[in-house]
Amino acid sequence: MRKAPKTVTSYLASLSADKRAALKKLRAAVYKAAPGAEDGISYQIPAVRFRGRWLVGYAAAENHCSFFPGARPIAVHKGELASYKTSKGTIRFQPDKPLPASLVRKLVKTRIAEIHGHL
Repeated sequence: MRKAPKTVTSYLASLSADKRAALKKLRAAVYKAAPGAEDGISYQIPAVRFRGRWLVGYAAAENHCSFFPGARPIAVHKGELASYKTSKGTIRFQPDKPLPASLVRKLVKTRIAEIHGHL
């Protein structure tokens, strides 16, 4: 079993180059949509906190990467996510076909609106 990461940097460093690149791109898009957000580890995966609240998480699995924006953003942007495998709160994608930054920003903005009671 892999040792639990203490930082996002150590988590990303433990990944293959393709997964690390895909998740770094995703992370950059999250931070562009949520200036002032903060890195953290939650449930042994990278998570992003915004204004004291859990916003999103992301991770690498053996055969894919995952983004965890929550159920509401996935439902709102269901049409744009049609080419990805999704479940209630998870979007799975291949490292060589990362989520477009513009879509990540939309999902994050929807999550922020949800947190603030605007959805």
